[in-house]
Amino acid sequence: MRHGFVRVAAVTPDLRVADTGYNVRKIIEGMEKCAEEGVKICVFPELSITGYTCGELFLQDALLEGALEGLDEILTASTGSDMVTAVGLPFVWQGKLYNTAVILQDGEILGMVPKTFLPSYAEFYEERHFSEAPEDVHWVRHRDMEFPFGTKILFACEEMKNLVFAAELCEDLWAMIPPSTHHAAAGARIILNLSASSEGTGKDVYRRELVKTQSARLVAGYIYANAGTGESTTDLVFGGQSLIAENGVLLAEKKRFQNGKILTEIDVDRLSFERRRMTTWHSTDAETEEYEIVPFSVDIPEDTGHLPMIPLTRTFSRTPFVPGIKADRDARSEEITTIQAMGLAKRLDHTHAKSAVIGLSGGLDSTLALLVTCKAFDILGMDRANILAVTMPCFGTTDRTYQNALDLAKEEHVNIREIDIKEAVSLHFRDIGHDPAVHDVTYENSQARERTQILMDLANQSGGMVIGTGDLSELALGWATYNGDHMSMYGVNASIPKTLVRYLVLYFAETAKAQGEEDLSEVLFDILDTPVSPELLPPEQGQISQKTEDLVGPYELHDFFLYYVMRCGFAPDKVYRLACYAFRGAYDEKTIHKWLVTFYGRFFSQQYKRSCIPDGPKVGSVALSPRGDWRMPSDACVALWKEILNDIEPK
Repeated sequence: MRHGFVRVAAVTPDLRVADTGYNVRKIIEGMEKCAEEGVKICVFPELSITGYTCGELFLQDALLEGALEGLDEILTASTGSDMVTAVGLPFVWQGKLYNTAVILQDGEILGMVPKTFLPSYAEFYEERHFSEAPEDVHWVRHRDMEFPFGTKILFACEEMKNLVFAAELCEDLWAMIPPSTHHAAAGARIILNLSASSEGTGKDVYRRELVKTQSARLVAGYIYANAGTGESTTDLVFGGQSLIAENGVLLAEKKRFQNGKILTEIDVDRLSFERRRMTTWHSTDAETEEYEIVPFSVDIPEDTGHLPMIPLTRTFSRTPFVPGIKADRDARSEEITTIQAMGLAKRLDHTHAKSAVIGLSGGLDSTLALLVTCKAFDILGMDRANILAVTMPCFGTTDRTYQNALDLAKEEHVNIREIDIKEAVSLHFRDIGHDPAVHDVTYENSQARERTQILMDLANQSGGMVIGTGDLSELALGWATYNGDHMSMYGVNASIPKTLVRYLVLYFAETAKAQGEEDLSEVLFDILDTPVSPELLPPEQGQISQKTEDLVGPYELHDFFLYYVMRCGFAPDKVYRLACYAFRGAYDEKTIHKWLVTFYGRFFSQQYKRSCIPDGPKVGSVALSPRGDWRMPSDACVALWKEILNDIEPK
């Protein structure tokens, strides 16, 4: 329950049609197992106490009384537990029969939600037995309990302000305007759906997309508990395809034609953040006023400052910017590089540029920039000979990166020019009175600024523009020389994080190999194998002495931090928790904490560099352009975030 995570489950128990005694025992077994696993919201299928396919038996007093007696057994079994359970029940009110979801906890009924849309087409004929939900919420009684009855009910947790849920049933989701649309507008972050959806060829795909899409439209969690194989009778087969989604992402899915349960955690705090972020998402007081708010309580473990005793069941990729499946990654790589190239092509065409000038270092970023520029020139039908790749060796340049730059330019059929800047930088040192034996920030940045000046002047000479090579991760950390490599006329990598840069270059390397371009593939693979470095300090025994990740930390950690800080708005302790979980076995908690402190420190202190970056194409959901996604005061204070970090006690 920490950090907004709520463990939820959808359970498809074994079932016998019209055998309430058997069904109740299986429901209770499912409840007990879920409670043991820390589940806080447990959802069973539609009419799970009786079975959905009872037909005319729903009109029999024996079945209806048996269902109520079964409900009493379930209530008794729930006593002493804070887990909220939703079960399906046929319920008679004012002489009419309703298909309802009963929400219960700790021996009490919190509320009862009747189904709104009753299908009576194809194999369904619910209007034959059930009545449509009333428009208003009424208070009804069962035994000695009084509770709200209606669709407009919100169940709100007293301990977690963002844990608010509501319920709908099966066909309600398939309707033109599902009740869950109103539930979400009134404040529900999670929707429960008790369903009995029969199988048919291709229906599983449609059902899955329906749940995912509704969760995305509502910016909500969606728990869809579907009836299983026990419902199969006469002409119908049920498969029990239960689903749990969060804001368009499928978190869990139960395999069809097998009963059982799925469980995961829904992050209600992130859902609330997304709703705040999206100005087109509206919640109205008028909508909320029509709802009955039912409070409930849950036990929340004390925060000890360490990782929780019960680990999360949902997974978090170490590389959130990079798809884990190769086929998806390749498709995304083609899409991203096309977006980059199309953005650059537009700028080249609009400015009537005759050339493009790139500082080619033999590193990953400049390699990707060159590959994208070649693609843009091909789109425009321009001669690649008008791409000027400039290699500018200086004190820290190694033979490996120098040769790779030359080889890459040759294989891509672009113009290559070498300008050794050692003499110019040494002269500059003399002019400003800097001792070249002092390898400080002046020593390093003078080289970067000299290179940028050369590129700008060459662009003027050739009637072209300087293509920036810096990436998103470097912008986040401020790992760029102000008015040096920080500046260009168009930054093609501006929204590409370092972890993704590597995979994009890998995509080009593998594509080249598949197309028989062995020499190009070979140089790209060697660039991929080269340590990331600005090469501003002299090499040691011919090898790179200045490794970026030794200085600012591993990029895979920083990209992970960047995603969850910017895309999700998580607080430092939550980012730390997820990083410890995702990188377990790769980094210890102290190392993760160390680099997280570094990330926040640099992210805040280096905003002034991001406030004046050049244009560059946005390709994903995270970008740092001051004209687009990220407007942050250059002098914002990091104190609040550091306080949270200081309270963390790494093991």
